[in-house]
Amino acid sequence: MAKGKRVFMPEGKRNALVWLWLSALVLVLDQLSKLAVIERLTAYVDVIAVTSFFNLVHVHNTGAAFSLFADQPGWQRGFFVAVALVAAGVILYLLRKTAGRRLFSVALALILGGAVGNVIDRILYGHVIDFLDIYVNTWHWPAFNVADSAISVGAVLLIWDGMRKPQIDESA
Repeated sequence: MAKGKRVFMPEGKRNALVWLWLSALVLVLDQLSKLAVIERLTAYVDVIAVTSFFNLVHVHNTGAAFSLFADQPGWQRGFFVAVALVAAGVILYLLRKTAGRRLFSVALALILGGAVGNVIDRILYGHVIDFLDIYVNTWHWPAFNVADSAISVGAVLLIWDGMRKPQIDESA
């Protein structure tokens, strides 16, 4: 390619690619943290107390959020993979169409990275690896992971974005 020449890429595609880096970062952090848990903690046995309200554990979640449907005979694995892949497709479409909306795009990118991270677990292991355990006395929040955290933050940002007043371009 000649020096100084730029390759043409439509604006929507170029802006969407910026947000995919955030998704990729979430995905890498999620998978690396899960590999560390697999290597260092025995599932359902080892607990590393970090603070008086936080442990590192190794839990397998065959269900959805809060282990919803975890007690089912196995249909949920394919169902959750399919739902996440459809959601990823919709998110990629929305990122391309709305890449200029910064908060909305950050939210979508976080959700995308988290969804793909959990899909990888379901495909490779048949379950999602959770390891962050927050508790008060004997009450424990369901264990979660980096992907779940990204999805949750992304969802909160989507709600926040939806509650904001639309920005009107007064120069038009």
